[in-house]
Amino acid sequence: MAALEQVGANRCFGGWQKRYHHPSSVLGCDMHFSVYFPPQAEGSSALPVLYWLSGLTCTDENFVIKAGAQRLAAELGMIIVAPDTSPRGDGVPDAPDGAYDLGLGAGFYVNATQAPWAQHYRMYDYIVNELPTLLQANFNVSSKAAIAGHSMGGHGALVIALSNASRFSSVSAFAPIVNPMECPWGQKALGAYLGDDKTAWQDYDACHLLRQQGAFLSLPIRVDQGMADDFLDSQQLTRPLEAVSVELDYPAEFHYHPDYDHSYFFIASKIDDHLRFHAHHLGLTDAP
Repeated sequence: MAALEQVGANRCFGGWQKRYHHPSSVLGCDMHFSVYFPPQAEGSSALPVLYWLSGLTCTDENFVIKAGAQRLAAELGMIIVAPDTSPRGDGVPDAPDGAYDLGLGAGFYVNATQAPWAQHYRMYDYIVNELPTLLQANFNVSSKAAIAGHSMGGHGALVIALSNASRFSSVSAFAPIVNPMECPWGQKALGAYLGDDKTAWQDYDACHLLRQQGAFLSLPIRVDQGMADDFLDSQQLTRPLEAVSVELDYPAEFHYHPDYDHSYFFIASKIDDHLRFHAHHLGLTDAP
């Protein structure tokens, strides 16, 4: 197991906000991730983990700095792990035109199969396999886990949870890309990373996965969407997944909020609702 290097630590609401660096064998580069350890982590009990997946252009630090999740996480006794959004470093390919929606900062949480991306862009395996194994080997974390994310990260959280439902107690998302096969961001990324065969795209489309597996799942799902989001219609956020949920009579929660946009101001305003949602399903609280 590759060694972790701690590169930052800040006392926060009685716990610690820390940042780590490690070589990733899955991604073939060095990676950073951030972890909030609540005060309860200094005891002997293993605590559950909430994985947070961020959106386009973000690193592991955006959520940590902007969302304000640590206060309630400290109260609930919840560890929050925030990985980076793509591989980084020398030799890791980027979009040739420097576009923000492909390459660095835009891993889309898939396992790329096409050149030049396939060697490094394997964020799905990193989140599902390598990072949890690293956490288990180095920290006192329980096997209970939940996952959440924003925008591209909401897409990643939903896809990963729907494909690994036995691994997660619950999943939530803010303004997620839910139908990447049918929106510009998704078509660009999936076409580049996976090639032209759209059957390969289906494994990374939350609408397809829910329609395919919903009858067999009991995964709690919560989605929050701002109605002033500039990307709501152009990227078909949230609504297509709600339509599939209605079609299947799947009990997912969808919450729409007038005047809220796509920014971290929205996330900071509603993050407590998501933390309490996950705390309930992780067994940390009785009431959702």
